Amino acid sequence: MQAQTSNPAITVPSTPDTFDTFLRPIERPSGSIMKLAYYFTRKQFGKVLTPLKVHSARLPVAFGFFYSKIAKLDKKLVLSPQTILLIREQVARINVCLFCIDIGRSITIKASMNEAKFDALDQYRISPLFTDAERAALDYVTELTKDKSVHPETFARLSAFYSERAICEIVWLVASEHLYNMTNIGLNIHSDMLCDISRKSGKL
Repeated sequence: MQAQTSNPAITVPSTPDTFDTFLRPIERPSGSIMKLAYYFTRKQFGKVLTPLKVHSARLPVAFGFFYSKIAKLDKKLVLSPQTILLIREQVARINVCLFCIDIGRSITIKASMNEAKFDALDQYRISPLFTDAERAALDYVTELTKDKSVHPETFARLSAFYSERAICEIVWLVASEHLYNMTNIGLNIHSDMLCDISRKSGKL
């Protein structure tokens, strides 16, 4: 059950753990660019993504282009695709962004990455699946995300494995992942069940 506000586009959840978004998804957007965005995300992911329907559809298209630019910039990083996804997944897990956790895992499924490593993220410090370099990066990412600060010793361990450019890329990943996470958390956007869609499509 939901309480309605005077604005019909806004619903206030009656319980804090409801899976209803705070703003009603816009199923039929106005404007040709947004309609194309709906079409291409449906084609890529098997459905129109909820953040697109709840957040981007309400803003000028330039904002949507900014969000999509982040994924494009990730392709310019020197870090490996798996390291990029591990870092983004760790930040999303700490912030409890269910949408970002789900979409990150769906990408690993499509890319046939080692899912066991992602399953073991909460044990990365002791799991043999992780390298010392990955542990150093995840220690740094975890500390930065949780504490909003980093100890010199943590940075020193990171510096032993990564170049200055790679370190700056890791900071970029943490910062840009927060943009995604806060957008979804702030509007009560949860998982789109993209992992299930990816697994089903892989069996076809």
